[in-house]
Amino acid sequence: MSMRTSSSPLARSERLARSPAIQRGDQWWLVTGSGSILATDPTFTGELDRFAAAMAAADRAVVDLRSCQDVPPAPRWQR
Repeated sequence: MSMRTSSSPLARSERLARSPAIQRGDQWWLVTGSGSILATDPTFTGELDRFAAAMAAADRAVVDLRSCQDVPPAPRWQR
């Protein structure tokens, strides 16, 4: 694993569910107040990829459910 300081450019990154894991492009970083570490273990980063995909799917499902709630139900005669 390589070490980066907290000044590493992570401006266009996405934090994974309030965790210290941040994805920048196709790389995963573990970020703390004292610095950042590039995650290089393929098993670990694969799990992060799968978890991120599951979180994205869950977020889409919530959006879909909320959009269904915004649509008034059709009158009985149209069902």
